[in-house]
Amino acid sequence: MLFLQNLSAYIFIYFLCGTSYVCENILKFDYPKNVYFKCERCALCCGDSKNRVRSILLLKIEAERISEKTLKDIDGFAEKIEGFEPYIYQVKKTKDGKCIFLKDNSCTIYQIRPLICAFYPFELKEVGSNRYTFAYTDECPAIGKGPQLKRSYFERLFKKAIKIMREE
Repeated sequence: MLFLQNLSAYIFIYFLCGTSYVCENILKFDYPKNVYFKCERCALCCGDSKNRVRSILLLKIEAERISEKTLKDIDGFAEKIEGFEPYIYQVKKTKDGKCIFLKDNSCTIYQIRPLICAFYPFELKEVGSNRYTFAYTDECPAIGKGPQLKRSYFERLFKKAIKIMREE
């Protein structure tokens, strides 16, 4: 979340760069080198667990996109929040603490899911001026399974964040 707050200050650099190569040299990131992961679609990340209460946060552009695609008013699926800028909404949950877009363990908005969902089980933390690092949670049962992730996987996540922030 901190990443998005600070990234918006650097978006103007992205417009000046012209190429992602130049931007990657301005906005640098580290990533875990020996992590294996392949999502098992268990939906643990889509709701509260006995050890964690989840907050599925939305940027304004994400809420608008979901509203447009689902034909639902934003207040029908999200609540306004403060203090988590640039996030301004939080997805509502069912009585059992699951995301309201989760049906039969599948995300009904998968193609337009929020950035926070696309990143899970990873998050991007600022560790210095123009320097970020990807971290992950061991809570996800898919960590340690699947292929070893390469830099290109994290580059795609990083570029997705930049793209969304450009739209914001």
